[in-house]
Amino acid sequence: MRKSKAKKRHSISNHVIQRKDHRISKTDISTNALKVLNRLNSEGFEAYLVGGSVRDLLLHKSPKDFDVATNATPSQVRSLFRNARIIGRRFKLVHILYHREIIEVATFRGHEPVDEDHKTNEEGMIIRDNVYGTIEEDAFRRDFTINSLYYSIKDGSIIDFTTGFKDVEQKLIRMIGDPSIRYHEDPVRMLRAIRFSGKLHFELAEETAAPLNQLSHLISNVSGSRLFEEMIKFYQCGEAKRAQERLEKYGLFEKLFPQTSNSIKSCYPTSKLISLALESTDSRINEGKTVNPAFVFAIFLWFPLLEKTNDLKNKGIEPLPALDQAMSLIISEQNKVVTIPKRFTQVMREIWLLQFRFPKRLGHRAFNILEHPRFRAAYDFLALRALSGDESIELADWWTKFQEVDENEKNLMIEAITKGASEKSKSKKSKPKK
Repeated sequence: MRKSKAKKRHSISNHVIQRKDHRISKTDISTNALKVLNRLNSEGFEAYLVGGSVRDLLLHKSPKDFDVATNATPSQVRSLFRNARIIGRRFKLVHILYHREIIEVATFRGHEPVDEDHKTNEEGMIIRDNVYGTIEEDAFRRDFTINSLYYSIKDGSIIDFTTGFKDVEQKLIRMIGDPSIRYHEDPVRMLRAIRFSGKLHFELAEETAAPLNQLSHLISNVSGSRLFEEMIKFYQCGEAKRAQERLEKYGLFEKLFPQTSNSIKSCYPTSKLISLALESTDSRINEGKTVNPAFVFAIFLWFPLLEKTNDLKNKGIEPLPALDQAMSLIISEQNKVVTIPKRFTQVMREIWLLQFRFPKRLGHRAFNILEHPRFRAAYDFLALRALSGDESIELADWWTKFQEVDENEKNLMIEAITKGASEKSKSKKSKPKK
């Protein structure tokens, strides 16, 4: 037993980056994460800050979350913290709650043979994974080298088994192990590779990028609800426009949004609208503002909706029923791949419907639209459509002015619209019939 411990200490010592060789400081770490690490260490357990938080600290960024890896089992962790709860089925984790902050604690995963606690399906995807191991085994079970760094608060050192420290310095996304096998185990890793590449402005290592186009079809093996959660992370990473370009480059976008991909090849300005929308989304995220996922999905499916609506109208269906049917059909088709929850599809429908109401401004209609709870999102949608060439700039400018002026000026604007419509109608009537 002593020999194995000595061997383990020697193994780790060969992969230690001393405090003097990096710039991470305890002062940059969440006080709640430090509490968790100190408590686990004081109880005799190994515990390290791990993953994206270590990577971001090395890049002088403020981590969004602080995750902890330990040799304590989930039940042992929970017994030490009254504010802890065990979550997850595929791999059990512990969430320790501190008001608005959650510290996620994971037990080191191992490389044991497949058994009742480590199951894969026919495609090679891991569907249950509760095999525990050592810190070194855990490092090689992680997806990318830059996410497999362990920071010790005991001496301020970093433990690196996978050359992740070097890859951070070289701005490189590199898969740990055989990329093809790892993508088969969990196809979501393809999305994560592209997201990190866009978000961090890192390049994909050649061997990590090589299988992406060939294996993009594997994404269909992932549940629609999980893909929805991944898409939220993807398009709210603050660099969605850059990440989107890579998603299209490696053939994944057409698998995730087949209807949108088809409309890109049509006469619609789909690519321009998406580009403008993601640029706007990135600006909001980087300013600390929120973005409703429904807005992004409404953008992606807008032109497929128009095409489907026109097809139904050409079959003799009245405009309003055709639009209503088209919305249901487009959402239903999209949900076969990425399942959008109803609370978001309802918002999408409201944004879409308002696009058809914006040109109708006579009487009290403009005031009613202005008071609609989705007006602001729908107006932003309209402005992007105008910039992409899908709607007139004049209409977008009118609505921009209408919401800024006082009540009297609003009435004058509507009177001008009414007068113009009346004169147009008279002009049509005065023309002799052919």
